[in-house]
Amino acid sequence: MTGKRVRRTSRRATMSDVARTAGVSASTVSLYLREPEAVSPKLSQRVQQAIDSLRYVPNRMAGALAAARTRVVGVVVPSLVNSFFADTVSALQEELMPAGYQILLGHTDYEPETEEELVRTFLSWAPAGMVLTGLAHSRATRRMLEGADLPVVEMWEMGAHPIDMLVGFSHAEVGRMQARHLIEAGARRVVFIGARLEVDDRAAQRAGGYRDVIAAHSGLAPPELVDAGRQSFSAGAAAFADLVARRPEVDGVVFSNDILALGARMEAARQGIAVPGRVRMIGFGGLDFADRTVAGLSTVAPPRREIGRTAAELLRARFEGRETPQRVELPVFLVPRESSGGSAAAEGPGARAGQAQPGE
Repeated sequence: MTGKRVRRTSRRATMSDVARTAGVSASTVSLYLREPEAVSPKLSQRVQQAIDSLRYVPNRMAGALAAARTRVVGVVVPSLVNSFFADTVSALQEELMPAGYQILLGHTDYEPETEEELVRTFLSWAPAGMVLTGLAHSRATRRMLEGADLPVVEMWEMGAHPIDMLVGFSHAEVGRMQARHLIEAGARRVVFIGARLEVDDRAAQRAGGYRDVIAAHSGLAPPELVDAGRQSFSAGAAAFADLVARRPEVDGVVFSNDILALGARMEAARQGIAVPGRVRMIGFGGLDFADRTVAGLSTVAPPRREIGRTAAELLRARFEGRETPQRVELPVFLVPRESSGGSAAAEGPGARAGQAQPGE
């Protein structure tokens, strides 16, 4: 834990501030927010420019309690289907509820514009804090959160310039771990299969880690990235089938998540392709089904629940006016099983801890 930081003291902009900056009355600002078409284009432009410059977000609670804060925490995740984030949100709620806080949940489907709209909506209800996934946000989202007088936690990633507080791990290191593991197991023609790499920044970082390791080793086939298009069993199966049809010599596959890997494992069984005899596989996620497949799936397990617990602890500390670290980096765990040539029976303490999640 590094970079001590205390609660920010920036004042939230008010409707009066907007009116004063735009040179109009507060009633004009109110009318513009309720019925923008009822305000002249000239005045509308001035009001909107003032709103943008002040990073003003309407407070829907202001009519009832001036400067009120609800006991709600806004949480934004990329997907409600992906159990990675479901586990994190569950742990976050378990830690916040005893302190009297509830979560308001939204998902973006990896769309920055959707995240921006969710953040704007959540802020208008005067939340006690906000939790976002990752570090990639639109400029408007960052401006709104930087101008809000509330604690913000970004999670599931590490990097420079967080908005406020950050808890996660290095996805590039995950990709490096996956690639190194297959190389050490004997694979020499290793391909990366991911999904929606153009919008999923964290999957793209894992792909980058894989690429760096493969490119740095002499005697290996050049790195290749395959985008399965969707994060599903069927997409993983289809991507693997296409890969082995194009490149039958491939003997190792790194997957951006366990779901794609399981689909590929099922397709390999359908085609009679021996795993790990002909192709070695490793996924990411440490999902519960990974050790229940015909050939147990090797994986890298992230601290899904620990991320949620830590984010909640950071928020509770700030709600109580206590000092908090700016960054908390958590460990990930390699879980070798049969699909990469490992053995489920031979898993070490670190592998089991990674599968079960630290602290569970």
